Amino acid sequence: MPLSTDVAAPPAWPAGVDRIVLAETDSTMAEAVRRAPGLGGPAWILAIRQTAGRGRRGRGWIDPPGNFAATLSLPLQALPAEAAQRSFVAGLALQDTLALLGAGTGLQLKWPNDLLLNGGKLAGILLEATGEGARTTRLAIGIGVNLCHVPPSLPGALRPVSLAGETAVRVAPELLLDHLAPAVAAREAQFRQCGFAPIREEWLARAAGLGQRVTARLGQDTHAGVFETLDATGALVLATARGRRVIPAGDVFL
Repeated sequence: MPLSTDVAAPPAWPAGVDRIVLAETDSTMAEAVRRAPGLGGPAWILAIRQTAGRGRRGRGWIDPPGNFAATLSLPLQALPAEAAQRSFVAGLALQDTLALLGAGTGLQLKWPNDLLLNGGKLAGILLEATGEGARTTRLAIGIGVNLCHVPPSLPGALRPVSLAGETAVRVAPELLLDHLAPAVAAREAQFRQCGFAPIREEWLARAAGLGQRVTARLGQDTHAGVFETLDATGALVLATARGRRVIPAGDVFL
């Protein structure tokens, strides 16, 4: 099946943002760390082939050629909690982009950093921060999308899906980046100008499991309850048998 050619032309590339495309690297997150000393402003790093991708909590991220693996290296002056909210910013931008490229109506955002398509895991977002003292000075936002290929299922995890498999839409990684970078820049501008509240509201409108019973797990702690909302910081709020629980970080099982 040929790659899509009938999608709209991408918007202009965001001003002041570098675009680095590599034929191969171990990890775009690791590449962002290595290149950070030489980067002034923001920079996107895309790998056509990534050999040692990683996900949250040190998990591996399997990334066959044809799928999307990129990292935005973003200079900041922010407290860690504000830096962490970029996961929601990136999630909205990624959903905006894939909807525009023809993914359809089956897209949902899963707390804290996954994008689902028809109930399966299509994409993941990983944040890694560096800083001085109590402030984050540079944030790496890694994004992986199963464009063409479905990686192996992991025990206990959501079934993985691909964009091509669920929708028959095939998009080259470079074209996705050309659409995604302006979308992230627009959402980042919204966040800087308006704060987290409108990002939170839009994210909740697209959230998987909202109003449903879910299980949140962080290490050995497990909490089951109804997913009520996000608090003002982006933490998950559950209604449990023992009252409301605020979960600042963890994994959610629908």
